[in-house]
Amino acid sequence: MTRTFVVGLDGASWLLTKPWVDEGLLPNLADLRQTGTYATSQSCLPPVTYPNWKCYSSGKNPGKHSVYWWERIDLADERIDIMSGRDYKTAELWDYLNADGQRVGVINMPSMYPPREIDGYVVSGGPDAVEGEYRSLDSGYTFPSEFESELTDRYEYQVHPDPLLSSNEELGAEVDEILRLLELRLEVARDLFLEENLEFTHVTLFYLNVLHHFFWDDKPTKRAWQLVDEWLGELDKLENVNLVIMSDHGAAPTTTEFYVNEWLAENGYLVRTSGVEDYLQRFGLTRENALNIAKRFGIVDFLAKNVPEVLQEIVPQSAGAKRERKMELIDPQKTKALASGQGPIYLNSHFDVESVREQLIADLKRVTDNSGNSLFADVYRAEEVYDGPYVDIGPDVVVDQRPGVHVNDGMGGDAVMTEPDRWAAENTPKGIFVANGPDFRNREEISDIDIRDIAPTLLANHGVDVPTDMDGDVLDIFIDSPEVGTQAPIDHKEINAGGASDEVVDRLTELGYME
Repeated sequence: MTRTFVVGLDGASWLLTKPWVDEGLLPNLADLRQTGTYATSQSCLPPVTYPNWKCYSSGKNPGKHSVYWWERIDLADERIDIMSGRDYKTAELWDYLNADGQRVGVINMPSMYPPREIDGYVVSGGPDAVEGEYRSLDSGYTFPSEFESELTDRYEYQVHPDPLLSSNEELGAEVDEILRLLELRLEVARDLFLEENLEFTHVTLFYLNVLHHFFWDDKPTKRAWQLVDEWLGELDKLENVNLVIMSDHGAAPTTTEFYVNEWLAENGYLVRTSGVEDYLQRFGLTRENALNIAKRFGIVDFLAKNVPEVLQEIVPQSAGAKRERKMELIDPQKTKALASGQGPIYLNSHFDVESVREQLIADLKRVTDNSGNSLFADVYRAEEVYDGPYVDIGPDVVVDQRPGVHVNDGMGGDAVMTEPDRWAAENTPKGIFVANGPDFRNREEISDIDIRDIAPTLLANHGVDVPTDMDGDVLDIFIDSPEVGTQAPIDHKEINAGGASDEVVDRLTELGYME
């Protein structure tokens, strides 16, 4: 059986990379496309890190694994919960590989913190891998736990860059540190794969998408992609190994910022109350300003450790209040709808949900930008895009934001629609997929695939029956079609699901994911 090495590139899109491929700047990616099979991969909505890495690894839509975004809103109970690894209700492709006796390595994948026990290795990563100190995670991020010491001694490994990139004006040390850590992820994954003779390894380059967000196709992003391309060339030299390249979603340059909760308030779906954030923002005290000053004086860690978290949360961002503070700035008894960023909208069950939803969808479909173009590719009822046992805890309405539109959930700003605030690029559902190696046909470009097709395809390639609860299909990309059947799903309660601490919200905030 041929072994498999998967490189997960957070936020990668052909829109960004194809011009560089055509210019000859990414020769190894170009060669892998030409000699293998490649496609555009369609993400689940919303096209975000959470939930789409799990859509990939489980082969399921959020209605079957239970996480729809970084947060979950319950207006009736007046609460907003931050999601973590323990909130996913699903087994993943490595659980099925393990059950078949195959050892795996999962390196730096978001939603895998704290690391859970598998037959192989886990190195946690992504913005959810935060515990204890605000800026660092020095222990408790690997399985087996003793692997940490090797990562430290042999690689000087870090889970997060320091200094952390938090604006598109930071072109020096912050970018260099991201590039260093991207290379570390790849080096660790390759060495584990070879030295431990693992049957399967997945590595995620999460901070690649942070560069997309802040710089789009500018020099820092191009430097990162050229580094990735060099590594793809090295990995392609591995003997008797299938190389798969994929992303959780794509990206496109941001042209419009749409403040969905301000729009909901303006149109009678949300009733605002005033809060301390309104006064702080009026005087220019925002998280961005505070972080810039703290970085200038080198006191970020000191303030993070010594200023109580409740006070940190009160300071708004330039885009307004986010996460749990949104609930503090509304009248939940009178509010019919409250939104998360990038798509999900939750309705209040104290009202007539169906009538509110029908009117809301009709109103949203009429929203246009200054040029008269619709802001959304479409607006959906939840059951039109999700199915499974957890649909009832998800959003009621999902907007599919048009490429270039950033649906911002901040509250407290002066406008509903503005020029881009912080991100140069926003997520889109169009990611990438490349399969190259001894088992894969040379089909070059094929029709779009679904991100949920990847897990059943990888399982089939490893001779493992496909679980009956997976949504995806086995792709027709093999030289010899795998002879596999189906199997009953592994109960998620039988695996050791991890969870993240409260500090995850601060990491997401600094990166702009909960700005």
